[in-house]
Amino acid sequence: MTHCPRCAHDTVGRLATSPVPGVWDVLQCHRCRYTWRTTEPARRTRRDAYPDAFKLTADDLAAAVEVPAVPPLRTTP
Repeated sequence: MTHCPRCAHDTVGRLATSPVPGVWDVLQCHRCRYTWRTTEPARRTRRDAYPDAFKLTADDLAAAVEVPAVPPLRTTP
């Protein structure tokens, strides 16, 4: 079972798969939205190797401020 490297959540979905079967997948955590490719190094793909300074808990996520919306694109005059 795959767990999120950042928040340890156990629900992770597949966003994309390599056009060459079995080479890589892009995964995303359903709780914190962390996204990674399976071919990245352990410090990005495994909870035990993920940097402690960037790990999140369910409490951290519940207390997080709202993520700001992406502003509209600027138009050229």
